[in-house]
Formats: sequence, C-alpha cells, structure tokens
Amino acid sequence: MSLTGLQRAVALAAIALLAAVGALALSGGLGEDGAGAESGPRPVPAPGGGWYSALAGSRGPTGDAERTTCGLVLTGRSLGVSHPTLPCGAKLFLSYGELDVLTEVIDNRMKQGGRQFELTQRLASQLGIEGTQEIEWRFATR
Repeated sequence: MSLTGLQRAVALAAIALLAAVGALALSGGLGEDGAGAESGPRPVPAPGGGWYSALAGSRGPTGDAERTTCGLVLTGRSLGVSHPTLPCGAKLFLSYGELDVLTEVIDNRMKQGGRQFELTQRLASQLGIEGTQEIEWRFATR
C-alpha cells in the first residue's frame, strides 16, 4: 500500500503533534485541567509569612542616557529599583497602600541616603509614592 504526498504530510503532522503534546506533558507544561501551568513569578513570604519593611522614594528624573551599575540605560519609561546590595535583576514584589507590583533591581548605586530602595520615577508614580515612604517588599520566585 502506497501513501500519496498529501497522506504522508498529514501522517507526519499528526506524529509531530503527538510528540509536542507528549513533550509538554512530560515537562509539566500542561496543568491537570490541560491549561498552561502557572508561569508568572510568585511572592516569597518573609520569615514569619509576611513582608519586609523598608523606606523607599523616587530616584528622580533620569539623566540623558543615564547608565546604571547593572548596565542598563534608563529612560522616562524605565521601571525598577536601586538597592545597594541586592543583585542586578533580582525580582521583587513591592507593596504600598493597596497596590502590589512586580519589579526588579536595575541599579546598585543610590542617589540619596536615608532609604533602602530608590524607585524609578515612573514606578514611584505608579505606586503613588511621594517623598520617602515606608513600603513592604518580598522576593519573587517562579
């Protein structure tokens, strides 16, 4: 029995589809209900199940082609935080008032003293932070 070109193409497509579904199932890419597994970062509770507290404020407007110690060039659209010791790229959840946001460390150089985090002007605006305020934060994990 000989297969035509179209029949071969359909058979190969079916085999490829089965292989892809099998690979997803083995890698945990599908949840029990067939939907994608939870893929976004989740907050990691601080010891005792809560949040860490810190003082935070805006780092102010970005300079012309301002480069961070993490190697990024900041613009007015940049979102992130500066922290003197957390590693570049560390993912964090910040909480202020009723808002929680996921962000990352983009700089290790602080512009002002007296606070633990400096937020890009855009991030501070999104959170509604004016001046220096107490925030809560957690590390994020997948």
